[in-house]
Amino acid sequence: MEILQLAFMQRALLIGLIVGALGATLGVFVVLKRLSFMGAGISHAAFGGIALGYFLGWNPILTAVIFCVSVGIGISMLIESNQIKEDTAVGVFFTSTMALGILLIGLKKGYNIDLFGYLFGNILAVSREDLIISLVIGVIITFSLYFFYKELTLSILDPEMARVIGLPLNFLNYLLVSLIALFIVISVRIVGIILVSALLTIPAATALRWSKNLKKVLAISLIDSLGCTAGGLTLSYYLDTASGATIVILTTLVFFVSLLLNIVNRKIQPTA
Repeated sequence: MEILQLAFMQRALLIGLIVGALGATLGVFVVLKRLSFMGAGISHAAFGGIALGYFLGWNPILTAVIFCVSVGIGISMLIESNQIKEDTAVGVFFTSTMALGILLIGLKKGYNIDLFGYLFGNILAVSREDLIISLVIGVIITFSLYFFYKELTLSILDPEMARVIGLPLNFLNYLLVSLIALFIVISVRIVGIILVSALLTIPAATALRWSKNLKKVLAISLIDSLGCTAGGLTLSYYLDTASGATIVILTTLVFFVSLLLNIVNRKIQPTA
């Protein structure tokens, strides 16, 4: 209860739970569609978008939203053209957007220490404006997942059937990639660009160790993500460690414990 008496910790916990919940639900679709590497690529592209915002004197978060959504759709269009494989397309955008960010930082006169906050994360420095933007983007992601839940589920689990009944697969793919980009942009303040893809993949990967039922996977992923976010933030406060890194490490530990328990369970079952 001590940490909840501090205003900055209240904001940190609130935005952490928002991002944790979004990552847990969106991440299930990402992992099932095997877009984890795409998420890593877009997360690094966020650096270029943030640097562009600083260079132009615009809001870096809003600039990064537009930039990352454009990069995500650009990668998808390049893959669909059958001219280049997915890993190559992500790699091209991954490196070029990071290079663009470094170039723009070098061209910008003066130096802004906030760039380190975006690169490595600083949830304790979350402002009221960051919280409002996160809430707005969170509502957009939540509404989109709820409204297109059945279509996204069918397009991921049975794309052939989805194609036969006439679902707009390209649109659904662009939608999912855009939601990934939106999530990444609001998450960089928590764990930083380097670690943000972990929130999108690890809770979902953990949940898939325990169930194959989609609704149960979503529930387990949500519980795991919220628990690790709150627990990691609390641990970082008392241990005086980096909040984002502590959250990711705790999430990773839960994943490996789940993996180990599943291995032990499979070995015990045949002899039962």
